[in-house]
Amino acid sequence: MKPTKENRKKFDLDLTYGEIREEKIAAMLTDKKVEVKSERDIWQNTGNICIEYESWGKPSGIRATESDYWFHNLCIGDDEYCTLVFKTDTLKKIVDKLDTFKTVSGGDSNASRMYLVNLQKLFSTDVIKAFKDIKDDEEEK
Repeated sequence: MKPTKENRKKFDLDLTYGEIREEKIAAMLTDKKVEVKSERDIWQNTGNICIEYESWGKPSGIRATESDYWFHNLCIGDDEYCTLVFKTDTLKKIVDKLDTFKTVSGGDSNASRMYLVNLQKLFSTDVIKAFKDIKDDEEEK
């Protein structure tokens, strides 16, 4: 069945939207600083990831990075299952603004402090609404 003229208009809009996102991904990977963290197997059982913010009493991880983007690999064994990608400033704002994240100790000698972030909560409507509120507040300034 051939697409109608109306369907072709929608395709053109979808194509333009997709091309803009492709350009954004290309820009993300060109001349940008990235922080790459990886979660091994445990995330599968707990549904949580850890985002380090302090080690040995000093800022580290999300509090110390100068990266433009935060790549968070979810691994199964030695293989990457998927990678979550955030603008680092956005992820900082999310963990600063929300009180739904627990903090835990870990790493060498349990010297690191990390946000324990539940993946379902991270992508919940409450977090997405908070993100939108942050963006609205920034635009008003």
